[in-house]
Amino acid sequence: MLPEERRRHIVELIEEGGGRSVRELAEELDVSKATIRRDLDQLESLGHVNRSHGGAVPVPSVGAEESYTNREIQHFEAKRAIGDRAVGEIRDEEIVFFDGGTTTLQAAKCAPEDRSFVAVTNAPPLTEELLSWADDVMLTGGTLRPKTRTLVGPTAEHFMEQKYFDLALLGTNGVHESVGLTTPNEVTAKMKSLMIERSQRVVMLTDGSKFGECSFSQFARIDDIDTLITDKHPPEALERAFDEADVSLITVDVE
Repeated sequence: MLPEERRRHIVELIEEGGGRSVRELAEELDVSKATIRRDLDQLESLGHVNRSHGGAVPVPSVGAEESYTNREIQHFEAKRAIGDRAVGEIRDEEIVFFDGGTTTLQAAKCAPEDRSFVAVTNAPPLTEELLSWADDVMLTGGTLRPKTRTLVGPTAEHFMEQKYFDLALLGTNGVHESVGLTTPNEVTAKMKSLMIERSQRVVMLTDGSKFGECSFSQFARIDDIDTLITDKHPPEALERAFDEADVSLITVDVE
């Protein structure tokens, strides 16, 4: 396992268990305690974990918005599998909106070279990937939010209000059977609402950690999306909500 992969796995283990000791991590990953300590020191310096006596605990995120770099390494393999499956939804000659986010970034990296399409996004980090595949790439313009690395605000909203898209590939911070789809920031929620409003088809990309979660701002109901691509089978109540809303559920295998 490469050091980068190992550190991603460490963060996931710490988050899943609510914290892990150096000994537990060393045994599970079959490396020395010294290696784990160095990894934890590096991860703490990047803001991915908090060191504790003898190990590390997750960075608190309740009521707060995590940084882009923190989210980028979480559930990485799941996001990559979801992104790879998502590009199969792109049809020839379509105009496709790519929402900002670390899962849609993986979709941008896997964009199909055997189809002609125009890519639109409010996320500058996605443009470099999309330029390799799309016929044209358009940015919305707007104010850049450092936390999410997305463009928001009046300029971005005005752009959205003047455009139509065949397909939108969206991310979310929470998916709840009664609350719907949520995100921590109001201006981000407004942009996501416009993505849905201006798109003929809406495909939501999310790993299973978002199931049952609620954040500050609702941007859509369950029945506002057409397809959900995820890595885990949803809880019974959420699955029932998808079924009642006639949402197509696609579950991918994660290696």
